[in-house]
Amino acid sequence: MPVVVVESPAKAKTINKYLGKDYTVLASYGHVRDLPAKNGSVDPDQDFEMTWEVGNDSKKHIKAIADALKDDNSLILATDPDREGEAISWHLEEALRKRRAIKKDTDVKRVVFNAITKTAVTEAMQNPRDVDGPLVEAYLARRALDYLVGFNLSPVLWRKLPGARSAGRVQSVCLRLIVEREMEIEAFNPREYWSVKALLTTPRGQEFEARLVSLAGDKLDKYDLENATQAEMAQQAVQSRDLTVTSVEAKPGSRNPSPPFMTSTLQQEASRKFGMGARQCMSAAQRLYEAGHITYMRTDGIDMAPEAVEAARDAIGERFGKDYVPSSPRIYKNKAKNAQEAHECIRPTEMTRDVDSLKLSEPDQRKLYDLIWKRTLACQMEGARLERTTVEIGSKDGQVGLRATGQVVLFDGFLRVYEEGRDDVVVDDDDKRLPQMSEGDKTAKKSVTPEQHFTQPPPRYTEATLVKQMEELGIGRPSTYASIVTTIQEREYVRKDKNRLIPEDKGRIVTVFLLNFFRKYVGYEFTANLEEELDVISAGDADYKKVLADFWRDFHSAIEEASELRIAEVLDVLDDALAPQLYPPREDGSDPRICPKCGEGRLHLKTSRTGGFVGCGNYPECTYTRPIAGEGAEGDERLLGEDQGDEIWLKSGRFGPYVQRGEPTPDNKKPPRASLPKGWDKDEMTLEKALTLLSLPRIVGTHPDGGEVKSNFGRFGPYVMHQAEDEAKPVYVNLKDPADVFEIGMNRAVELLAEKRANPGRGRGRTAAKPLKELGEHPEGGGPVNVMEGRYGPYVKWDKVNATLPKDVEPANVTMDMAVELIAEKASKKGKGRAKKKA
Repeated sequence: MPVVVVESPAKAKTINKYLGKDYTVLASYGHVRDLPAKNGSVDPDQDFEMTWEVGNDSKKHIKAIADALKDDNSLILATDPDREGEAISWHLEEALRKRRAIKKDTDVKRVVFNAITKTAVTEAMQNPRDVDGPLVEAYLARRALDYLVGFNLSPVLWRKLPGARSAGRVQSVCLRLIVEREMEIEAFNPREYWSVKALLTTPRGQEFEARLVSLAGDKLDKYDLENATQAEMAQQAVQSRDLTVTSVEAKPGSRNPSPPFMTSTLQQEASRKFGMGARQCMSAAQRLYEAGHITYMRTDGIDMAPEAVEAARDAIGERFGKDYVPSSPRIYKNKAKNAQEAHECIRPTEMTRDVDSLKLSEPDQRKLYDLIWKRTLACQMEGARLERTTVEIGSKDGQVGLRATGQVVLFDGFLRVYEEGRDDVVVDDDDKRLPQMSEGDKTAKKSVTPEQHFTQPPPRYTEATLVKQMEELGIGRPSTYASIVTTIQEREYVRKDKNRLIPEDKGRIVTVFLLNFFRKYVGYEFTANLEEELDVISAGDADYKKVLADFWRDFHSAIEEASELRIAEVLDVLDDALAPQLYPPREDGSDPRICPKCGEGRLHLKTSRTGGFVGCGNYPECTYTRPIAGEGAEGDERLLGEDQGDEIWLKSGRFGPYVQRGEPTPDNKKPPRASLPKGWDKDEMTLEKALTLLSLPRIVGTHPDGGEVKSNFGRFGPYVMHQAEDEAKPVYVNLKDPADVFEIGMNRAVELLAEKRANPGRGRGRTAAKPLKELGEHPEGGGPVNVMEGRYGPYVKWDKVNATLPKDVEPANVTMDMAVELIAEKASKKGKGRAKKKA
């Protein structure tokens, strides 16, 4: 039986269903080889020779494939149809040849399919080919470039910027986008302007809203009404005049559907509609693809196979009627720059199957499939027909003119199924429907209202808008978007707050450092050009080693120059570069670099393990510090008041906001501090609340058996505790509500403590943890696989392996396949790759 190798067990299971007993289908579990994380894995002096290493966990998978080849001397590599999939096939072939599992007469073939359906898999098996050399070379070039940047630039960062973790070739450019957007926001000066709106009624008594568009016979521009005085004068001008409809103009309009999904647009829409992160979106899409429900999900193509177009048109006609099917199919041009890597759009494999017919159990998969199915049908539906109406209203003397706009949907077309989301929603007057009016109708005024506005800074990036910007700049490719956005968050250069990406101080410092000493290598155009060179390599039109040599020559020189810099020199350069953000002008005109606390020391940029900050030069006599984002920045310290001669401060640290009594003493003795409990808003902190926190632990009362019962906040949340005279250790009971720390009474506290003593459970007085979700027996090693709640978040537990869940994955959404991958990854890192034998 020919041996077919794919990446994952889920994919293997689906393909095996179509191929039947005549084939042995095995999984490689992703990449089987990687560059060792140490110097010398890519050697520029030896013509960029690359040293590969088989992972501990991958050895057993390679052995299983080698053992299967003993029974049949035919190997079919069926990994994903992109650059990364080609690389996995190449690695497998190389590793098996090294083991001598592939002999001279072994028939090795590569097959690709864009969807895991019986038709696509069967057709692929009938059209095998060899591993694509140029595609592999493009992978090797990308991998070598990322390694050379990471392993040469990161040590420079560690030595020159304490607290910096590492730098990546594309991640650093992505981080630059976020940091520069934040600087734009901070430097933004809002401009005031006013508008005037009138609520009018028609002769039939129907209300509608119109806005003032001309005054004193002149057209009003956006900023013509600059202040409240001018707005009030305009309001009086409208109020004092009779208004009549001067014209009613109705124009037909239309809206056409958006093209079908490719990787970037799917990630954007999943973020807009469901708040999914890029990794969460791609994880759900991967499961749908492996189950055969959608086509391949890493693509920059938007064209659709002719048979799929016909199937979509048939499904539309059957569900919605012939009026919703356009006379000819809609054709979308492929945007892929490299035709060799261009794939079909992301679409359902069967157009007739909606989300309810699939009976998907995981919420993320349900939502994502429904989104893909609706977008695919909508892209082949008739456009929406609209009627846009503009009504002009004016006074007889021509001194004031108002305008009302609206639209009516005459035929919904594709809107019946799907409408694309917007990143930053703006209320559009054109969406409103107007009552029936005719020229010459008199309108009555119910109210005339001036409204104050301020220009807004550009919005912070979401994962969706960041991916969109990267795509427009030509940075990254479909297979890399999710990992790039995730990596900069995992390195703590960026945090996500209410779905917006905000740079941390250490992210700012790293970006400014790279812009000053490695500007070329974080340049948008340079990075995009390098991506294009990789595409040229994959098309077979360039030598990948020449591309590497050209890059390394200049990059190595820049590394050598930066290595000779002293930390003090680096900080001085960064201090000057960040000066406009670090030291903005003060309202009183005083020197912005003078310490606001002691009034004597000068402020300087400093670094620590947790990133950069601004501190007073008179340390340790003066301990003033603040984030580099500025005195008005989020997380900045704030004086709440005084108590017993001590200043009570609200500050922000690496573990979040906290309150503090006084300041550190010259001998570095730390003052009393208390973190804000979960659910407490730092913007609502008062002196009274701070003093309440600083007074903890609270003595609830005296226990009947002697000793005090106390409540407080700990590492794991609110608790109540007591230690009896005959007990070696105190007993702790977790409280569900933070408010209980301040409100719990003796009766309830004694009852909780008694229950805990009666049922202490295992270890440290805790009861045995119950699984959040039971997944069943491990498919290879046996033994239960469960999702558990841990101190640092939910994790997957099997045998002695505990694998933490990614931040964007909910425990309820974890499948056995996902858990097995996480366990395998964790086991390989810890050397726990041995699977338990089944009984």
